[in-house]
Amino acid sequence: MKKVLIIDDEIDFCLLLKAYLGKLRYEVFYSNSLADGVAQAKKINPSIIFLDNNLPDGLGWEMAMHFLSEYPNAQLNLISAYHPELPNVKVTPALKIWEKPISLTELENYLKET
Repeated sequence: MKKVLIIDDEIDFCLLLKAYLGKLRYEVFYSNSLADGVAQAKKINPSIIFLDNNLPDGLGWEMAMHFLSEYPNAQLNLISAYHPELPNVKVTPALKIWEKPISLTELENYLKET
């Protein structure tokens, strides 16, 4: 079973995505701060990471390279409600950018490909 980590301060978004992905048979964890998300990732070694940009303790996207290097087999999904400047990362197939609100149909199609 693939493990998904959602790092987002919007609790409703986390719960919605957790319920949706749980129905698709993913094991889902979430954190509402960047520090907690980094700690959770170390514990669970996620296959898929959803990383919000604006978090209470920092800009999530600034940690994109950390997640890409620490979890090279994971799919990193950068999410934001607006189009911020792309972080200084090499765009690879392991990196996808999502703008909120996320289309669940588009998400399901994406997950079938990963």
